[in-house]
Amino acid sequence: MLKIKIVTWSLGTFTAVSFIVCIIYGLVTPDSLHMHTFLETMLPAFQWLTWWGFLLGLAESFLYGVYAGLVFVPIYNFFHKRWDK
Repeated sequence: MLKIKIVTWSLGTFTAVSFIVCIIYGLVTPDSLHMHTFLETMLPAFQWLTWWGFLLGLAESFLYGVYAGLVFVPIYNFFHKRWDK
């Protein structure tokens, strides 16, 4: 059985750290290699290289991870109870 609080916070933190790594990668590589168009597509109202865009993207990334944890854990626990003997 998974604990929803632990998994949710873990996934939220993981996606926030991944967002920061993507931003750093975009700053140290040429324009043709980074993913700013993908980030702008996936994160509503995100703008590349603005403080507002960075903070908003960080919050949205965290919330995507939280959403994944809130959906995944109950599904996992349901099947765990049903099929694990």
